[in-house]
Amino acid sequence: MSVRVQVIFYSMYGHIYQLAEAIGEGARQVPGAEVALYQVPELVPKEALERSGAAQARAQFAHIPLASVENLPNADAIIFGTPTRFGNMCAQMRNFLDQAGGLWVRNALVSKVGSVFASTGTQHGGQETTITSFHSTLLHLGMVIVGVPYSEKSLTNMDEICGGGPYGATTLAGADGRSRAVSQNELATARFQGRHVTEIAARLSSR
Repeated sequence: MSVRVQVIFYSMYGHIYQLAEAIGEGARQVPGAEVALYQVPELVPKEALERSGAAQARAQFAHIPLASVENLPNADAIIFGTPTRFGNMCAQMRNFLDQAGGLWVRNALVSKVGSVFASTGTQHGGQETTITSFHSTLLHLGMVIVGVPYSEKSLTNMDEICGGGPYGATTLAGADGRSRAVSQNELATARFQGRHVTEIAARLSSR
């Protein structure tokens, strides 16, 4: 039996994109998984992206197609990725989800699996609040929320400063938003999240 997974993200300098690729890699480990990555539309003017250096960084995932709200019901599981903006999801992701009112009216996402991953600039920059506040939207849409259990040993790694928690995979990008690279431990958490979410979605869709 196939299980359809969408990984929908916004990334400015590539950190969330790297986590999205790792999540997709983990999801594809589940037999029958059909995994697709999508990015939400940009809202920042091109000139501002160029001034910040983001335009050049975004070239690495320019090949990823844009997400469509109308396509969401075709998934069994949707894993969302967002950078943190003052402890909340970014405006680009908020704008995308705010277009899902029609799906809410039709109960089109009820009982589908939802999960979230994120990034922040600093160690205590709102990773947990970003993910848990994101959950409110998923609950309104009727989705079944899945996180990352502590059976994944990367969550208890004390040998380095890194992201990741029971709410979902995360990474630290550096105070400037780009100088710190995603660590191997963080990528391991993301791969586990992708596989774990997909396994649960497969079980639910087979009932």
